[in-house]
Amino acid sequence: MSTKTIMDTTATGRRRNRRWPEALKREIVAASYAPGSSVSIVARHYDVNANQVFGWRKRYRDSARAPAVPSAPQLFPVMVTAEPGAVAMQPSTVAETIEIDLAGKYRVRVSSGVDARALRRVLDALERR
Repeated sequence: MSTKTIMDTTATGRRRNRRWPEALKREIVAASYAPGSSVSIVARHYDVNANQVFGWRKRYRDSARAPAVPSAPQLFPVMVTAEPGAVAMQPSTVAETIEIDLAGKYRVRVSSGVDARALRRVLDALERR
């Protein structure tokens, strides 16, 4: 359906401020949500500004009569359990280390068994130097 048959223009051919019928707005919004469509293509098809279509989409998004829009991804609670007969892996005995570089002045290597409070005291002391 072309909007040119519904919308009127002035004698000079310039468009006046348009009044869009509610049904046509909803039709345009529904077309913009169709799979594989884009707002700019739908807007050109109906001879309407794409920003106007985005405004209508926002207006009708929360309406009960709005077209179905895929919802955002949702998180579901999950419980992880061991498979019957599964063998539990033993923790690694290899000492894991990290290296902390303090502004290029000092480098501290810390193993996995470090006392967090002691490390904080060391880092604070080095920061004050």
